[in-house]
Amino acid sequence: MEIKEHLVSGIKLAEVISNEIIIENTETALDILGNLYYQGFDKIIIHEKNITPAFFDLKTKIAGDILQKFSQYRMALIIVGCFSKYESKSLKDFIYESNKRTHVNFASNFSEAIKFSSK
Repeated sequence: MEIKEHLVSGIKLAEVISNEIIIENTETALDILGNLYYQGFDKIIIHEKNITPAFFDLKTKIAGDILQKFSQYRMALIIVGCFSKYESKSLKDFIYESNKRTHVNFASNFSEAIKFSSK
């Protein structure tokens, strides 16, 4: 796992880069969150491929548990990936509503993630 630092309009972003799933559950998410929080990052960009597929099945409640931790630490999260492959209406609604706010955003590419980071 590599952490690439980006500075956008005074906001310190951590882009997590890996070829593996690194967020498997609440504990692994909290480890990454805590590590980056204490390094002074304002927002985290992580790629969909690095998150367990169960996260995107809202029935598992993994997404809710993980996102609650980000909320508690007041750390914004931007997830980059192709979300059109998910057929769940509730997930699509969740993504739509999340993207209206600033705390959790879903971007289709890195450029879009950068735009979300300046919200």
